[in-house]
Amino acid sequence: MPSKVSVICLCYNHEEFVEAALASVIAQTYPTELIVVDDASSDDSVQRIKGFISKHADRSIQTIFNEKNLGNCKAFNAALELTNAEYIIDLAADDILLPNRVEEGLNNMSTRPEVAINFTNANYIDENGRYVKSHYAVDDKEKSKILVPEGDLFAEILKRYFICPPTLMYRASFLKAIGGYDEELAYEDLDIMLRLSRNHAFSFTDKILVEKRILSTSMASLQYKKGNKQLNSTLRICKKSFEMIQNRTEKRALLQRILYEAKQAFMHKRFLLFAAFITLGFKTILQK
Repeated sequence: MPSKVSVICLCYNHEEFVEAALASVIAQTYPTELIVVDDASSDDSVQRIKGFISKHADRSIQTIFNEKNLGNCKAFNAALELTNAEYIIDLAADDILLPNRVEEGLNNMSTRPEVAINFTNANYIDENGRYVKSHYAVDDKEKSKILVPEGDLFAEILKRYFICPPTLMYRASFLKAIGGYDEELAYEDLDIMLRLSRNHAFSFTDKILVEKRILSTSMASLQYKKGNKQLNSTLRICKKSFEMIQNRTEKRALLQRILYEAKQAFMHKRFLLFAAFITLGFKTILQK
């Protein structure tokens, strides 16, 4: 009988952290399918993964070992095809799921069939696993000090970063219906949240259920550097969003996003991209 929840763990040169990530899936309070994808790591990640699997021979763990690097989006989609689970979590091999992440997600989403994504609060940790801060500041009961929006979030997601991507839990049927991740992109989270939020609700669980590791080599840390393809992907996402906006509120949200990304492009001397964002901004302003 297939598991209700599948965790797809994507690994690329995370030999130091992958075993902790995998162990956090095994430790879930709700039995969870685990699919591990190594995207042609050049370090000792594959050996660490195989060693972990041999220590947990009682668990059925599916693996994909890519011979060449495909990137996050293609690697994830390959794993997505292997599972019939109802819910999906995309776990980077340097992050950690706290033991009740899956159970809490199921409790929320199983009673709310309209929800495409459940997201939560998270703690940020450093390379050594030490606490840095919470994504949403919390009170003494670990509840968010701010009101976190949920429901129809398309405009909010388009306008600003406020959801911690490693906390996402997807309804698989909605995710597969839109074709999974866009394989033309260098990163997935903004695009997939926008495409799913266009027609579906999101829900928030006000608990810290994930630990996100902050590394100097992470994709987020390098996104604006010269030669990095993430800003190109953000431009593509903004162009896709232009085709999705339906009212003035969403138009203003897209303009806010465009202006922010144009500023980043200019500050980091990505002048061709800066010009492309400004052109899209004028196109958006002129849209009726």
